[in-house]
Amino acid sequence: MILCLATALTHVLLVFLHVAPPNPLSRQYSRQVNAWVFPLFEQNWRLFAPDPESVNREISARTMHTDPDGTVRVSGWFDLTAVDNSAVEHNAFPSHTAQNMLRRAWSSYVETHGGDDRPRSERALMIQRYLTNIAAERISSHRGGAFESVQLRVITVPIATPAAPRSPEMRYLPWWKVTSHGI
Repeated sequence: MILCLATALTHVLLVFLHVAPPNPLSRQYSRQVNAWVFPLFEQNWRLFAPDPESVNREISARTMHTDPDGTVRVSGWFDLTAVDNSAVEHNAFPSHTAQNMLRRAWSSYVETHGGDDRPRSERALMIQRYLTNIAAERISSHRGGAFESVQLRVITVPIATPAAPRSPEMRYLPWWKVTSHGI
């Protein structure tokens, strides 16, 4: 009971410091506040003023596994976006997670890494791990099997007018190590 109350009060205080105007206290504890708030409790105004997507993205992942004899095996691409779309399609009440987790993780990754896939902060590393964990969990639950690394591919197709051409852009991210998925 006391632990629940302490956790609730801590949560309220940290979220308050996050959404309050900048002040000496929120500046002093910004590292702790951001560690608590991002990525699970992030506050923004997109619910009230959404920024509609101007592109369609297909995020796919593949895995790599090294057999005991040293043979490296790379899987085919697994469409993570299709998993999200199937969870939402024909569902009268799709969850917020099914609709936005992968999309928001990708947009946060682009914000923190830019185009060169180099993390520039602790938050960037956290977002990279978050995106890696999403991919690894979804692959594990749909495919199974052992793997040590995962790579993402993002195909971006602009939503264009009927007269304008649509040329897709393909981006391959580096191989990232994962921890104990299927091993």
